Amino acid sequence: MRVKAARHIPPLLTALLGTLFFLSAADHGLEPRLMKGKYLVYVGTYTTKTKSRGIYAYHFDGATGQLTLLDLAAETANPSFLAVHPNGRFLYAVNEVSDYQGKKSGAVSAFAIDRETGKLALLNQVASRGADPCYVSLDKTGKYVFVANYTSGSVIVFPVLADGRLGEATAFVQHAGHSVNRDRQEGPHAHMIEVSPNNRFVLAADLGLDELLVYRFDAAKGSLTPNDPPFAFAKVNPGAGPRHFAFGPSNSFVYVINELQSTVAVFSYEPAGGVLHPLQTLSTLPKGFTGKNKAAELLVHSSGRFLYASNRGRDTIALFAINPEKGTLTPVAQDLTQGKTPRNFAIDPTGSFLLVANQDSDNIVVFRINPRSGDLIPTGQVLAIPSPVCVDFVAID
Repeated sequence: MRVKAARHIPPLLTALLGTLFFLSAADHGLEPRLMKGKYLVYVGTYTTKTKSRGIYAYHFDGATGQLTLLDLAAETANPSFLAVHPNGRFLYAVNEVSDYQGKKSGAVSAFAIDRETGKLALLNQVASRGADPCYVSLDKTGKYVFVANYTSGSVIVFPVLADGRLGEATAFVQHAGHSVNRDRQEGPHAHMIEVSPNNRFVLAADLGLDELLVYRFDAAKGSLTPNDPPFAFAKVNPGAGPRHFAFGPSNSFVYVINELQSTVAVFSYEPAGGVLHPLQTLSTLPKGFTGKNKAAELLVHSSGRFLYASNRGRDTIALFAINPEKGTLTPVAQDLTQGKTPRNFAIDPTGSFLLVANQDSDNIVVFRINPRSGDLIPTGQVLAIPSPVCVDFVAID
């Protein structure tokens, strides 16, 4: 595995560099995609004990990779994770707090997107019925919003009304149990919830249980029921702490990043029955690393050839090559993120750029993706933003 040092480029050269890199990319074997789409980029942040005020909006040029701050899009408390509606008109954010309106709950906020200015108009805000919600997503039809409550260890489903507001919950599931790490796994801690590509199942990663739970999803009622035993969940290694997951090539594989042991677990996946079978587990860290680390995010590139995973502590993005037939991973490289604590990152819709949110160094760093090797190449763009947590794109052109 290659461990690569960050290459720092003076900020004043950023614009020129982006243009020159794009024009000469073919000469370097990079084959840039000639998609000149314009995008809004929204960044969720932590506002508690920081200078952040909420969700920030940026403009992103899909041709050059240029990221430009627009303004504070919406002032709201701890909008740590975001999800954009499939129609591009609405954005949903969890408010990761443990006390909402005097109850042990966080909140979920619905916003309308102003595609001209990037501003977000609050539509409504509802209780998540669990403390510290940390993840939000939508089903494939855009009719339902899913939320994972971390501290309370529960998941909940809300219907999306015609005007984008959230209605009364259609499903709520409280997880129960614990695992071997007494400090972090004393109880359930739901960390991610997302629908399967065929919209028939919902998967939920619970860090406290060391389980990836599988629910049958009724898209007509918005209900969740446990999948048929013994396929209602899949186990990771004891003490691993599953955090996030992603579907792989042909939707036949699922990749799970384990926060506590800094590993990626690979499962084969049967779309018809929502069944998971373990295939492989490997480290997100280079051999010989002995420091403290917590793995955070993982994404599969749209080409299906590469998987990226972030390390908080080592402060790198780990690159893996995906075997498209077997689904297994091979470690390739470790790229320094030019910041501290890369909690989240996102790949732009063209598949050409990767944006890293470095939470504890208060910056977003933009990398270009080499489509042949998957390598991350610094563009020189390092944008200051307080405590960034989540990055999401909205196409506007």
